[in-house]
Amino acid sequence: MTKATTHPPTTEERDSRPLDVKTMRAGASRLLAPDAAPPNFDELKTLMLRLRGHIMVAIPEIEGAAQDLPEDDVPRACALACVGEARMRLGLEPGHGLPARIAHAQRLARSLNALCDHYENLDGECP
Repeated sequence: MTKATTHPPTTEERDSRPLDVKTMRAGASRLLAPDAAPPNFDELKTLMLRLRGHIMVAIPEIEGAAQDLPEDDVPRACALACVGEARMRLGLEPGHGLPARIAHAQRLARSLNALCDHYENLDGECP
């Protein structure tokens, strides 16, 4: 019997796949929607990890697309400023207590939404 094996995607294959903006925005809206119920501690922990992962995946994509633009281009400067802010937020620790952690997660969600906006503007991707 032959055994089928799969290989992990190459760097080129990984780079050719677009970001899943719809999924990223859905995760952010879980915390930012006006009618969103506050998450419990365990759910919040999962949401924060997911948001952080999405941000870490989005940053190099937006940064790469922005670097391709001329240095004096306004969308380039805005996108790179957004990347810098997202990196800064990734480096911050949430406060103590559930309300402080929710506020921290909401800031991560807003950064993720902004990164998605820049991704769509720079790559011309539609939501």
